[in-house]
Amino acid sequence: MAALASCWVAGAEAADKVRIGFVATLSGTNSVIGIHAHDAFNLAIEHSGGKLGGLPVEVLVEDDQQKPDVARQIADKFIEFDKVDVVVGPVISSALLAASERVTSNKTVMIGPNAGPSPLAGDKCSEYYFSTSWQGDNLAEAMGSVLQNKGVKKLYVMAPNFLSGRDVINGIKRYYKGTIAGEVYTPLNQLDFAAELAQLRAAKPDAVFAFYPSGLAIQFVKQFVQSGMKEQFPLYMSYSVDNMNLPAIGDAALGITVTDNWSHVGGNEENRKFVADFMRKYKYAPSATAAQAYDAGRLLDSAIGKVNGKIEDKKAFLAAIKAADFHSVRGNFKFNTNHFPIQDLFAGTVVKGADGEPVIELGNAVMKEHGDVYAAKCSLK
Repeated sequence: MAALASCWVAGAEAADKVRIGFVATLSGTNSVIGIHAHDAFNLAIEHSGGKLGGLPVEVLVEDDQQKPDVARQIADKFIEFDKVDVVVGPVISSALLAASERVTSNKTVMIGPNAGPSPLAGDKCSEYYFSTSWQGDNLAEAMGSVLQNKGVKKLYVMAPNFLSGRDVINGIKRYYKGTIAGEVYTPLNQLDFAAELAQLRAAKPDAVFAFYPSGLAIQFVKQFVQSGMKEQFPLYMSYSVDNMNLPAIGDAALGITVTDNWSHVGGNEENRKFVADFMRKYKYAPSATAAQAYDAGRLLDSAIGKVNGKIEDKKAFLAAIKAADFHSVRGNFKFNTNHFPIQDLFAGTVVKGADGEPVIELGNAVMKEHGDVYAAKCSLK
């Protein structure tokens, strides 16, 4: 059977189309993450003339509802019934871990446009899995470096109690060497932080770092400000305040220090076109998640074109993806040995824009061509 398969691949002809299974959280509290990713991926296809690498595209879209079991079922459907060539998503770490096991074990290419759980970057890495986003510690590592350089003596850290929350806090502690005055993990569905904020006030830290993604950040930041803590404790956040929730947070976000891998302001020619066309088409500002999903589409366009549409030749297709021979909206972009990005990371502040609305203003890179520590645990070379 192996010999037969090998002969068939070697003589593979170009496919007549590429079938993509797109799975993301498209309902519930964190649906905005999936919507940004979906809209941006569609824009990438549009920018490629409605094709990827010259092949017509069929995109099958599913909502995982942020449930690992649903994500696993969707992965099974994509593989066994839909016979997709590539899976893009999920965008939430727990759903991604559940789906990736099914997809990569079936030797199907998978692109992650948002979440970056540590197992997939480390001992559970796969030659079939590629991330166009970040590893979950990365932006927190950049923030840890910022806090260390600012000379913060006592830091209070907070995050939801799930894998990504612990990855983020580990990232902070990897580069911040001061005292952790408190380390608090809240239930993932918790929206009332009154008790935790009271504990924070009693700890009297020099600064606060919090990771609360999407809708959770809206609640946390507003309660933090309403409790009068903004004037007492400088607030630092990663993976939390961005263009997905900044309009809802409003002026409460002013002054927060953030880290990111991308900005919707300026950048290279590809980025300016992406942002302008995205805002024209969807009537809202793209986020880093959108940029990463757009890059996923551009990466596939490049890789499929590189193999002349012969995506059945898995070895050549994987090599073409790993080459990352495309113009990223982030500029510098390449894959580490574990198929996670090596990229520049930036720090910035939420300020009032020219129109009076809050905007994230990023400065120079605080980490250049930064990878992740888990690549050392990955068997890929």
